[in-house]
Amino acid sequence: MLCKIGFGAIKFRNIMDNKKTRKTIRTFALASFLNDLGSDMIYPIWPLFVVSVLGAPMVVLGFIDGLGEAIVSISQAASGYISDRIGKRKVFIWTGYLLGSLSRIGYAISSIWQHLIPFRILDRAGKIRGAPRDAIIADISTKENRGKNFGFLRAMDHLGAVCGIIICILFFRLLGYRNLFFLAAIPSTVAAFLVFYLIKEKKPVDVGIDERLFLKDLNRNFKLFLLLSSFFALGSFSYSFLLIYAKEFGFQIAFVPVLYLIFTAVASVLSLPFGKLSDKIGRKSVLMLSYILWGLVCLSFILIQSYLTIVLTFVLYGLHRGALEPVQKTFVSELSPVKYRASSLGGFQMVIGLCALPASLIAGMLWDKISIFMPFYFSLSLTILSIIMLIFVKER
Repeated sequence: MLCKIGFGAIKFRNIMDNKKTRKTIRTFALASFLNDLGSDMIYPIWPLFVVSVLGAPMVVLGFIDGLGEAIVSISQAASGYISDRIGKRKVFIWTGYLLGSLSRIGYAISSIWQHLIPFRILDRAGKIRGAPRDAIIADISTKENRGKNFGFLRAMDHLGAVCGIIICILFFRLLGYRNLFFLAAIPSTVAAFLVFYLIKEKKPVDVGIDERLFLKDLNRNFKLFLLLSSFFALGSFSYSFLLIYAKEFGFQIAFVPVLYLIFTAVASVLSLPFGKLSDKIGRKSVLMLSYILWGLVCLSFILIQSYLTIVLTFVLYGLHRGALEPVQKTFVSELSPVKYRASSLGGFQMVIGLCALPASLIAGMLWDKISIFMPFYFSLSLTILSIIMLIFVKER
């Protein structure tokens, strides 16, 4: 009798834990949907606003985009480390969404490209939410569903982006750049309040750890994956270059957001299937596929120039993003020490982001000084190197 009562209590507790897990995942997914809804109202027209409206050259566009990614990296590393130290996650998440909202208001009131820099920093500093949120998801997931959960979150990111792009396409001519930026600030504010009120934070076991995360605490596979991901990131310039390439080739400005919509929609549809696939066949195989897809994107822009090919290449780019983003985070969370999970995720994003600053800057210089094809040659070389190195990384 006592055994039955004990098993019943355990079963009831497991059911309640599963409900809390699902609620947490869904709340984060909805918040991500709303934030990307706001972000992607402006991202399709962002490079056009910087270059055409504010008159910045391509190297400046590359610098601003690269600077943004570098700030992302630093903010995620800092928030991941502090989150592990103080044992709190939620405050970084809702604050990050608010910072993103404020930055879009700043974009709307900018009159010269130099004004964009502080607001771009504010925007990307909002990514302090990333590592703590990912750590929560990794902690409440199991090896059997971790890829699926990260894939679901990324799918909702991209779905929000798709809806944001559609709003951009439908209302851009009516609202113009600046009013659209103001409108884009609203969804992220709602996302911040959702996280603030609906997420109930559970104090982690390893709260206030005294030890710092050192390189020696990471195993060989983590270090090798970090190194090859750095090489890959150094060649993975901003999507802005793909959109400007399409505009230079002859696509009308009004059609450029449609190209952005194409790759975002593909990534949205396939992020969850790729996450589930990684649960079945392993993270490394899906990551290898994502690198190959990016290599095909570069080859397509180099070798074949036609309107249809460019459209199909944006489909390939969406496949690459759908495979890379959820699986990369899942892989890092599993290669890292459990008690340093947020620090490891944040540190990984810091290194990748710091590589993104010279990546877009180098791409802009190669574009301006040599030819529009040189960034693709450079990226293709580093992609091949990354693929070779990934072969030697062992999964747990």
